[in-house]
Amino acid sequence: MDKIVTIIGGGLAGSELAFQLAESGIKVVLYEMRPKKMTEAHETGFLGELLCSNSLKAESLDTASGLLKAEMEMLNSLIIKVAKKNRVPAGNALAVDREKFAKEITEILENHENIKVIREEVKSIPKDRPLVVASGPLTSHNLSKELKNLFGGELYFYDAISPIVDAESIDYSKCFFKSRYNKGESDYLNCPLTEEEFDRFYDALMKAEKVEFRDFEKGAVFEGCMPIEELAARGKQTLLFGPMRPVGLEHPKTGKKYYAVVQLRKEDVEGRAYNIVGFQTKMKIGAQKEVFRLIPGLENAEFLRYGSIHRNTYVRACDYLDSFFRYKDDLLFFAGQITGVEGYIESAATSLIIAKFLVNYFNGKKIKPFPETTALGALSRYVSTHKKDYTPSNFHFGMLPPLDKKIRDKKRKKLELSNRALNALKEYLQSEA
Repeated sequence: MDKIVTIIGGGLAGSELAFQLAESGIKVVLYEMRPKKMTEAHETGFLGELLCSNSLKAESLDTASGLLKAEMEMLNSLIIKVAKKNRVPAGNALAVDREKFAKEITEILENHENIKVIREEVKSIPKDRPLVVASGPLTSHNLSKELKNLFGGELYFYDAISPIVDAESIDYSKCFFKSRYNKGESDYLNCPLTEEEFDRFYDALMKAEKVEFRDFEKGAVFEGCMPIEELAARGKQTLLFGPMRPVGLEHPKTGKKYYAVVQLRKEDVEGRAYNIVGFQTKMKIGAQKEVFRLIPGLENAEFLRYGSIHRNTYVRACDYLDSFFRYKDDLLFFAGQITGVEGYIESAATSLIIAKFLVNYFNGKKIKPFPETTALGALSRYVSTHKKDYTPSNFHFGMLPPLDKKIRDKKRKKLELSNRALNALKEYLQSEA
């Protein structure tokens, strides 16, 4: 049996899968249409390019993202390994230098002896098997039509991208460096607002001209990447309890408390650019300049990238895929955000599950589903279990079975869930060895 797998899409999911299979001695043909044909949101032809944010979220085991990353490390995840090598300061979060991160992933895959990268658009589902579709939330129109036939319809939601400002254009006299509650290093640049400044910002935000959805594009916006103006429309308090919450951000020298605070995070190691945290937007460019320059310290901000909103496509996986992301017992698999998982690490994690299946398949071995008490098992179950309303989701602790004992302390409870998951995954991997 020839050990060859075809993968469509060179995002995080496709990149992770290609690496895992190649490292196991399986030949991989990886199709990526960029830069020959670009999407609405990508800027480069690099494999594994990040779009919405440069953060892969928190690392501590009392967080869902921390547990998922720990499990991925146990499976030798390429994405986590390269992310840690190209990290930038971000408190308790794992944030990366986008360009260096994607460039290294590209170099690793393009130079791997078992991987052939083909830069062209795949317009229809090939007959090659095994085949993995990891075309991502920005799947081309041609391929989307094929998916619609396979899955009985096509669903949409929208991701919004935060703006990035030139570090040299920030007025640092009006800001201060600090992480919330002094957790970790002082990696965030904080722009404090008085009540009067906040009211002025809020009023301008509500009046700003925004990009409207066309009729055929209208759909639900994912809560985890909600545009700032959509949050504001729910009321002022939504911002004060959300991306502009001041709690834990008293001035490090004076102890002064503020009515609202906007946080900025480094986009690169050198600190030449900053991302406005949680300020993804669908405002038009002129409105972004006007509104965001009302934030103290950003009065003369030069924007290296404006915020934007783009289409995300996902299929109704819960009625068609099994726990290994396999379509109807065929050797046709779907990986990444197109399956209905949401988030960078979740996308890459789906490929670790598929890789485990394919390596066993080529070696003539059966494979058991990942334990339900693990984050990987929870993602498998979420995608493969029927739901009336199937919407994109990050991994969260609520996906895991409850503990045998009740623990009131929330942090301790999460740590117990994480420890249980890691122990279960360790036993699973040992049994599969």
